[in-house]
Amino acid sequence: MIYDWDDKPELNITPLVDVMLVLLAILMVIAPNIIYEEEIKLPQGSTTKQLSKIPPVHISIDKNKNVKINKDNYLLNAFMDNFFLYANKLDKKATVLISADKSLDYGVVMSVLAAVKQAGFTEVSLATNG
Repeated sequence: MIYDWDDKPELNITPLVDVMLVLLAILMVIAPNIIYEEEIKLPQGSTTKQLSKIPPVHISIDKNKNVKINKDNYLLNAFMDNFFLYANKLDKKATVLISADKSLDYGVVMSVLAAVKQAGFTEVSLATNG
Protein backbone atom coordinates (compact mmCIF):
# COMPACT_ATOMS: atom_id res chain seq x y z
CA MET A 1 0.00 0.00 0.00
CA ILE A 2 1.21 3.34 -0.92
CA TYR A 3 0.07 6.35 1.04
CA ASP A 4 0.11 9.73 -0.46
CA TRP A 5 0.88 12.10 2.39
CA ASP A 6 -0.35 15.04 0.40
CA ASP A 7 -3.98 13.92 0.68
CA LYS A 8 -5.53 15.19 3.89
CA PRO A 9 -8.37 13.19 5.39
CA GLU A 10 -11.73 14.95 5.35
CA LEU A 11 -14.32 14.60 8.05
CA ASN A 12 -17.82 14.27 6.62
CA ILE A 13 -20.29 15.61 9.21
CA THR A 14 -23.38 15.45 6.99
CA PRO A 15 -24.60 12.10 8.41
CA LEU A 16 -24.10 13.43 11.95
CA VAL A 17 -26.16 16.54 11.20
CA ASP A 18 -28.89 14.42 9.58
CA VAL A 19 -29.13 12.15 12.63
CA MET A 20 -29.23 15.14 15.02
CA LEU A 21 -32.00 16.84 13.01
CA VAL A 22 -34.08 13.66 13.05
CA LEU A 23 -33.62 13.37 16.84
CA LEU A 24 -34.53 17.05 17.26
CA ALA A 25 -37.70 16.61 15.19
CA ILE A 26 -38.71 13.57 17.25
CA LEU A 27 -38.10 15.51 20.48
CA MET A 28 -40.14 18.47 19.24
CA VAL A 29 -43.09 16.21 18.38
CA ILE A 30 -43.01 14.26 21.65
CA ALA A 31 -42.21 17.10 24.10
CA PRO A 32 -45.71 18.73 24.18
CA ASN A 33 -47.25 15.36 25.00
CA ILE A 34 -45.08 14.73 28.04
CA ILE A 35 -47.07 15.31 31.21
CA TYR A 36 -45.11 15.82 34.36
CA GLU A 37 -47.19 14.89 37.33
CA GLU A 38 -46.20 14.95 40.95
CA GLU A 39 -48.22 13.33 43.69
CA ILE A 40 -49.12 15.88 46.38
CA LYS A 41 -50.94 14.91 49.52
CA LEU A 42 -53.04 17.86 50.63
CA PRO A 43 -54.03 18.34 54.27
CA GLN A 44 -57.65 17.98 55.30
CA GLY A 45 -59.54 21.22 55.69
CA SER A 46 -62.10 22.10 58.30
CA THR A 47 -65.53 20.87 57.28
CA THR A 48 -67.35 22.69 60.06
CA LYS A 49 -66.80 26.21 58.73
CA GLN A 50 -68.47 27.00 55.44
CA LEU A 51 -68.13 30.27 53.63
CA SER A 52 -71.37 32.08 52.96
CA LYS A 53 -71.62 34.34 49.95
CA ILE A 54 -72.84 37.77 50.91
CA PRO A 55 -75.15 39.26 48.27
CA PRO A 56 -73.95 42.64 46.95
CA VAL A 57 -75.90 45.88 47.36
CA HIS A 58 -76.68 47.66 44.06
CA ILE A 59 -77.33 51.40 44.19
CA SER A 60 -78.31 53.11 40.94
CA ILE A 61 -78.96 56.81 40.34
CA ASP A 62 -80.72 57.89 37.17
CA LYS A 63 -80.47 61.29 35.46
CA ASN A 64 -83.56 62.52 37.36
CA LYS A 65 -81.74 61.87 40.68
CA ASN A 66 -83.95 58.92 41.61
CA VAL A 67 -82.03 56.48 43.78
CA LYS A 68 -82.76 52.78 43.65
CA ILE A 69 -81.26 50.37 46.24
CA ASN A 70 -81.60 46.80 44.97
CA LYS A 71 -85.35 47.04 44.18
CA ASP A 72 -86.40 49.83 46.57
CA ASN A 73 -86.81 53.45 45.34
CA TYR A 74 -85.76 56.46 47.43
CA LEU A 75 -85.52 60.21 46.96
CA LEU A 76 -82.02 61.68 46.82
CA ASN A 77 -82.82 64.34 49.44
CA ALA A 78 -83.63 61.74 52.11
CA PHE A 79 -81.20 59.10 50.88
CA MET A 80 -78.68 59.39 53.72
CA ASP A 81 -81.20 58.71 56.50
CA ASN A 82 -83.10 56.08 54.55
CA PHE A 83 -79.93 54.23 53.56
CA PHE A 84 -78.69 54.25 57.15
CA LEU A 85 -81.94 52.58 58.24
CA TYR A 86 -81.85 50.21 55.25
CA ALA A 87 -78.23 49.29 56.00
CA ASN A 88 -79.10 48.04 59.49
CA LYS A 89 -80.68 44.97 57.84
CA LEU A 90 -77.58 44.28 55.71
CA ASP A 91 -74.19 42.71 56.39
CA LYS A 92 -71.55 45.46 56.49
CA LYS A 93 -69.06 43.17 54.73
CA ALA A 94 -71.19 43.16 51.58
CA THR A 95 -69.90 44.85 48.46
CA VAL A 96 -71.74 48.01 47.40
CA LEU A 97 -71.89 48.81 43.68
CA ILE A 98 -72.88 52.37 42.78
CA SER A 99 -74.13 53.01 39.22
CA ALA A 100 -74.78 56.63 38.30
CA ASP A 101 -75.83 58.34 35.08
CA LYS A 102 -72.88 60.16 33.49
CA SER A 103 -74.85 63.41 33.19
CA LEU A 104 -75.13 63.71 36.97
CA ASP A 105 -73.11 66.20 38.97
CA TYR A 106 -70.01 64.81 40.69
CA GLY A 107 -71.33 66.04 44.05
CA VAL A 108 -74.46 63.88 43.79
CA VAL A 109 -72.43 60.71 43.38
CA MET A 110 -70.05 61.73 46.16
CA SER A 111 -72.95 62.38 48.56
CA VAL A 112 -74.27 58.86 47.89
CA LEU A 113 -70.76 57.48 48.38
CA ALA A 114 -70.43 59.38 51.66
CA ALA A 115 -73.76 57.97 52.88
CA VAL A 116 -72.60 54.44 52.07
CA LYS A 117 -69.31 54.98 53.91
CA GLN A 118 -71.09 56.47 56.95
CA ALA A 119 -73.40 53.47 57.08
CA GLY A 120 -70.30 51.32 57.70
CA PHE A 121 -69.62 49.67 54.34
CA THR A 122 -65.95 49.36 53.41
CA GLU A 123 -66.09 47.67 49.98
CA VAL A 124 -67.60 50.20 47.60
CA SER A 125 -67.23 50.20 43.80
CA LEU A 126 -68.27 52.71 41.17
CA ALA A 127 -69.64 51.05 38.03
CA THR A 128 -68.44 52.11 34.57
CA ASN A 129 -69.00 50.98 31.00
CA GLY A 130 -66.04 49.13 29.53
